[in-house]
Formats: sequence, structure tokens, C-alpha cells
Amino acid sequence: MTTQAGSLPKAASTTAVRAGRSLGARLAEGVGGGLVRVFLIVVGLFWLVPTVGLLLASLRTPADMSASGWWKVLSEPSQLTFDSYQKLLENGDITNSLLNTVLITVPATLLVVAIGSLAGYAFAWMEFPGRDWWFLGVVGLLVVPVQVALIPIAELFGKIGLFGTVLGVVLFHTGYGLPFAVFLLRNFFAEIPRELLEAARLDGAGELRLFARVVLPLGGPAIASLGIFQFLWVWNDMLVALVFTKSGTQPITVALQTQVRQFGNNIDVLAPGAFISMVIPLVVFFTFQRQFVSGVMAGAVK
Repeated sequence: MTTQAGSLPKAASTTAVRAGRSLGARLAEGVGGGLVRVFLIVVGLFWLVPTVGLLLASLRTPADMSASGWWKVLSEPSQLTFDSYQKLLENGDITNSLLNTVLITVPATLLVVAIGSLAGYAFAWMEFPGRDWWFLGVVGLLVVPVQVALIPIAELFGKIGLFGTVLGVVLFHTGYGLPFAVFLLRNFFAEIPRELLEAARLDGAGELRLFARVVLPLGGPAIASLGIFQFLWVWNDMLVALVFTKSGTQPITVALQTQVRQFGNNIDVLAPGAFISMVIPLVVFFTFQRQFVSGVMAGAVK
């Protein structure tokens, strides 16, 4: 009887709290489960429609694509063929541009992650003259538009022989991606408990060992998020590639744009090329999705 009597005030207070809430809050609580989940699934399916449409278009012949839309495949699966991908592999410009894209994107991503991690740790936990002023300079570089640096860097690369080379594009992407990388990782590394680093120093760990054994494992989610952002930005870039590359060093974005300008009706090459250019970043994102979400949540908690 005592337990039942004690539970009555609690139930009454819970009912009073619910009654005091606004109508919008109660409606949100009522539909916040199933309806929101269904809505998000529908939004996700609509987001995938262009990708699916491009895939189905790349598996059709030019005659079928000129006769009807890609959705015709859903009623006539016999239209599907891999002839377009065979022609794509026989197109030397497209295949060479895919290789150039990999040669540009992978080094530019790895360099930004490596240098940004070292610089972020230095700005967060190492004492050196003018540290705060140097960091303010890095933050100031975040507001510099990429268009401002194109002409001066192009002239500099022309004088030292890097204009039109893959190395020149890698260096530009690396230099322009470092301010954001340093800013992001410095703020993340600064939230690591000082006691943890001091304990490692008492055990005889130097700065490099401390960075490799303590800071890098703890900063893994933030580093993975940075790597994903940098990879997607460099892979999908066309402005920098248009300025700094030549015919033999163009990435896939510029090569596809050139194909459209020169051969407006070769959709059998453009469709599979565009799909491959789009699906690789999607694969990278979904492969590292767990690390990306962990990095975002860690930054939100901190």
C-alpha cells in the first residue's frame, strides 16, 4: 500500500508535466518515431534517384537513350548492356584522366592529413615563440577565396616549371587545404585531457611518440572526417584543374567537360564516365561513414 501511495504523486506529476507541454511538443513526440523515419527514408531514396538514373543511362545504348528516358529500363530490362563501359575503356582520354584524378586526389589528401595533424598538435600542445599569432594567421587564411590565389600561383608555377603538371595541382590543393585542416585538428587535439599527456611524458614518451601513441588514436575520428572532406573536395574539383592542368594531366572532371564541348552526342562515353566519377566518392564516403559520424559526434560533444 505504501508503494502504491508513493507512486500516485509521481504519476500525477508526470501527467501534469505532459499537460503543461505545448501542443506542438506533444505532436512532435507522437510522430517523432515512425513518421520521421519514413520521411527520412523517402528523402534518402529521392537523393539516390540521380545516381540510379545515371547508372541505368550508362547501361543503355545511344539509340535507346535518344528514344526514351532511363526509366524505360524498368519495364524493358533487355535494354541493359555493358557496351558503353567497353567503349569507355577504349577511350584513352577518359581512362588517362581517371588515373590523373587518383594521382592528384590521393597525395593531396594524405599530405593535408599528415601535415595538418602535425601542425594541429604543435599548435595545441607545444610551446614556441609566436604560437598564438601564427595560429591567428592560419585562421585568417580560411577566408581567402580560392579564386584570389589562382593567377599568382599559376605565374609562380610557370616560372619554376610546375604549371600543367600533376605535382603542381597536388601542391595547390595541399596548400589550400592546410588552413582548414590545422584549424580543425588543433581545436580537436586541444580538448584531449592534459593529465593524459602528462602521464605519458612521465613514462618517458617524447613528443613524436606521444603524438603517435596517444594523440593520433584519440584524434582518429576527426582525422577521418578531415580526410573525407579533403578527398571529396579534390576529387570533384574542376576550377583548379582547368587552370593548372594541360591535356595530358587533366582529371576526370575536366576530361568530361572537354568531351561535352567537342563531341556533344557521345553520350555512350559521357554517361559511364560521369557515373564512375560520381560513384567513387560515394564508395569512399560510405566506407568511412562510421568514422565520419564518430568525428562529427565527438566534435559536438566537445
